Amino acid sequence: MDQSKRFFHPILIFVVSIIALGSSLILYIYWYIEVSAGLKTVVDRFNLEAGQVLAAETWVVILVLSILVGLILLGLFTIFVYSQKMVQLYRLQHNFINNFTHELKTPVASLSLYLETFKKHELARDDRLKYIDYMLADVKRLSDNISRILNLARIESRSFSGELVWLDPVAVIERFLEKQQHLFGRCRVTLDAYAGDTVYCRINPALFEILLMNLMTNAATYNHSGTPVMEIRARVHGARLWLTFKDNGIGFEKHERRKIFKKFYQIGSPDDMTAKGSGIGLYLVQSIVRIHKGRISADSPGPGLGAQVTLSLPIHKKQRPSLDQGRN
Repeated sequence: MDQSKRFFHPILIFVVSIIALGSSLILYIYWYIEVSAGLKTVVDRFNLEAGQVLAAETWVVILVLSILVGLILLGLFTIFVYSQKMVQLYRLQHNFINNFTHELKTPVASLSLYLETFKKHELARDDRLKYIDYMLADVKRLSDNISRILNLARIESRSFSGELVWLDPVAVIERFLEKQQHLFGRCRVTLDAYAGDTVYCRINPALFEILLMNLMTNAATYNHSGTPVMEIRARVHGARLWLTFKDNGIGFEKHERRKIFKKFYQIGSPDDMTAKGSGIGLYLVQSIVRIHKGRISADSPGPGLGAQVTLSLPIHKKQRPSLDQGRN
């Protein structure tokens, strides 16, 4: 780090300012006590009226001064914390832009190369079909990235369409897995549902599918094993439905349990550019869970040991409500 940058580091400036302000208050009080002691000696020696020399209101002034200095220190500390968070957010955004630009440029460059190959060479049908499959995969990759950004904008602006309706979350998961099995064909997915009566929760089907898509995509994409595994478990405890999504992916460190749900946060170090992912997938998941009045958490034994995401949704009815109830 450059010597001048180290000298003008915000933390150093903040610490020096706090020390200077605190020292000035201490010196002022010390000076007042010393002066008061000297004045008291003079009063005693010359039998003067103490009220004329030693005003009792001065201690009130010191008390008010101390309160004001305390408020100044609190304000400085608040500004410092806010500025540090802004710096951290800027770094995360910078890392996100770099990684996301790469996510966009790579498939575009690949598509350009394949199209140039089609233009310059006469290929056999099998080769054409192989390259077309590659191109379709790149188009899907582009489409997924664009969809994540659009979904993020819609959710944050609360412009998503559809209302919360009474549905069975397990049935929604089953339909999703059946409809999207072509996307996760190489994955081994299991669904372990609870036994007993069906429970219903208020769900926005479109948003809930976005949630499932992000969790499944993370498990399949960030996975070094030959066969990605996703174990989905549904259990009812009290008035809540608990859904756990356990995979055998790359996992994460324990100190990242809360951070991974932050916007733009990516597993790895933003400074050395080793972070993985776009940093918005799990933020989307958490936002959708909050819209459904649910709770979410994540845990992992460590890097390379997989991860488990647990979410809970409030159960409003043990039986499917009538249409009128569902609208309320």
